[in-house]
Amino acid sequence: MNNVLVIVYSYTGTSRRVAELLCSQQGWAMAEITDARPRSGALGSWRCMLDSFFRRQPAFIYDGPPPSDFDTVVLVSPIWMLQLAGPMRSFVARQRDRLPNVAVLSVMGGQGAPNAAAEIGRLLGRTPVLSSAVTMREVDDGSCAGRLQAFGTAIDNAANARDAVRPAILSPQSI
Repeated sequence: MNNVLVIVYSYTGTSRRVAELLCSQQGWAMAEITDARPRSGALGSWRCMLDSFFRRQPAFIYDGPPPSDFDTVVLVSPIWMLQLAGPMRSFVARQRDRLPNVAVLSVMGGQGAPNAAAEIGRLLGRTPVLSSAVTMREVDDGSCAGRLQAFGTAIDNAANARDAVRPAILSPQSI
């Protein structure tokens, strides 16, 4: 089994349900990011929109082990206004030097996952090893389970394929 940590931020609980299912399928550990300042009611929703529109980095609280203790970190986060959720943006920006290989799993109403994966790549200065998305509808009806299983398997396969396979003529050792 690979050393993988799933880090989740969830405003409504939907992303947390996705992270919990992925962890139960794969036997991975989970950590959580929460808001330092609660986002309750209409004002909280308004802050979510402003954080996305202005790409703000709000304060957060991280509850989990050091990400650097793991080979791979899976970031699970909602999409807000076609963008990465603000608290996850803050976490990645502040922890980028402590994050090993990163995979991204977005939870969205219908669009925005490529934007979130691209933003995480920009913040990290490197491309995530894998990215995927599920919709809130798929989470609610349970149809995302198979795709989460495939996502977990792909992460394990990527971690197990450490050495690139290439023709001998391209290998400096063969000369």
